[in-house]
Amino acid sequence: MSKKRKIQQLKCIITDYVASMIAWAGFFFLRKSTEIDSNTNLFSTVVNDHTFWNGVLLIPLFWIVIYFLVDDYRKPFRKSRIQEIGKSTIVVLIGSVILFFLVILDDNVVDYRGYYKYFFQLFMCQFVMTITSRLIVTSITLKRIREKKAGFKTLMVGSNGNAINTYRELNKKNNLSGNLFVGFVNVGEYEHYSLDKELPHLGDYNDIPKLIKEYDIEEVIIAIEQSEMSIVQSIIAILEDADVIIKIKPLVQDILLGAVKTSGIFNVPMIEITPTPMPVWQQVIKRFIDILISVLAIIIGLPVYIIAGICVHRSSPGPIFYTQERIGIHGKPFKMLKFRSMYIDAENNGPQLSSKDDPRITPWGKIMRKYRIDELPQFFTVIIGKMSLVGPRPERQYYIDQITQRAPYYRLLLRIKPGITSWGQVKYGYAENVDEMIERLPYDLLYIENMSLAMDLKILIYTVKIVFEGRGE
Repeated sequence: MSKKRKIQQLKCIITDYVASMIAWAGFFFLRKSTEIDSNTNLFSTVVNDHTFWNGVLLIPLFWIVIYFLVDDYRKPFRKSRIQEIGKSTIVVLIGSVILFFLVILDDNVVDYRGYYKYFFQLFMCQFVMTITSRLIVTSITLKRIREKKAGFKTLMVGSNGNAINTYRELNKKNNLSGNLFVGFVNVGEYEHYSLDKELPHLGDYNDIPKLIKEYDIEEVIIAIEQSEMSIVQSIIAILEDADVIIKIKPLVQDILLGAVKTSGIFNVPMIEITPTPMPVWQQVIKRFIDILISVLAIIIGLPVYIIAGICVHRSSPGPIFYTQERIGIHGKPFKMLKFRSMYIDAENNGPQLSSKDDPRITPWGKIMRKYRIDELPQFFTVIIGKMSLVGPRPERQYYIDQITQRAPYYRLLLRIKPGITSWGQVKYGYAENVDEMIERLPYDLLYIENMSLAMDLKILIYTVKIVFEGRGE
């Protein structure tokens, strides 16, 4: 994260904290003004009340936590005033409801209409102060962006017509994209590059990871020629571990297919790939759901665990559980735990994928696979944080190496935690070879593009349906 971005985030946090202090103070004065008689000094009553000072110091912390959970501080230079008003209205409304039930509902109120009045006062004080302070900060930031005094360091991938047109459009004086270009890298080899008259030439696209670290790049814009489009997959694969936003200058068909997103009417339309597909608040809820369902599944399914373990032990010699190294988020290996469904030494001849009539599978193993009982121990892996309930199925490095040779964009799946079940597994099922893994890949890529709590719920429901129907394979 760049120093300017950290400073801007700190400014936003301090502004919100001060605004929330003023909002709570205003709300407290309004409440007290209706509770004391006209002969009592309102100011001295309030400042001598310890609950006033506790609220002024602690309530703003509540709001800062709420703003963090909804990702208000992740993109401090990517805010628009209209979006700020819309999002803040919803967040303040939800936060006011929570605060009302935590702080105000237990107060002694003679008439229930007093609750409505207090809630309205609380909401309006927080809303007015939040919107006012944020619009001021956003307006100042947009002015600095327009003057090229603020923004985020950007690397251009491309060197000729498409790249130079994109650069000039984004670099217009009235453009509020916030891109501060440090240079460009070429894709194809040419005698000369049109863009080198505008930007420094920093190397070719294979140098991108090194340049991101060297120049603290926050955004990579891919604007290559139509004849070079086949290399896009390789560029995206190179960027799989980079904490940067990737934007691709689209072709006309991409626009017609609705793949292009833009956040403002003056922005250049781009296909955008973000490093974190889900907002922080959804990530927090997703993790909570992972732990809750996994704990419940282990407790409720304990008899199944015991019976399955006994049957594995009796079905063939060997251990009850089977661990295998898989590749997880950011390419980090972990041990995946399953009930053993094959005879021991099943891979003496090297890594092999299982098939429908695989002779290595024990009779009990076939039953377990049909109803996915062998997957039950993975709930423990979910609890310790190596996997999620829903996410792309983790593979072994041996197969990942083969897949990425033919489909480099597979590495995009490593941006998120792998899962017990996935969209690819629900729609396609288990893969018996690398060809089928590649055929299943688009479903998992679609999941990342549409990742949400609602999507997870749909996948879980279909997974349960498949399990009860015995269509595990």
